[in-house]
Amino acid sequence: MDFSQEKENVIYLAGGCFWGLEKLMQSIPGVIDAQSGYANGTGKADAKYQTILGGKTGFRETVRVEYNPANVSFSI
Repeated sequence: MDFSQEKENVIYLAGGCFWGLEKLMQSIPGVIDAQSGYANGTGKADAKYQTILGGKTGFRETVRVEYNPANVSFSI
């Protein structure tokens, strides 16, 4: 995947079940969009839930989060 055209206010997160993480991100004020998907795998044809369950594709469940930086901060 080519990230060179990605907006600056987008982050990719991975952590446990991507559907749960997606729902959590969608509940945060300032998050514009959150979508589940797969990252870092062997190839587009293997990016299917049943295929990645075997653990040999290299894919990880990931959530793409687009946010408004005026409303969401990553500072601690």
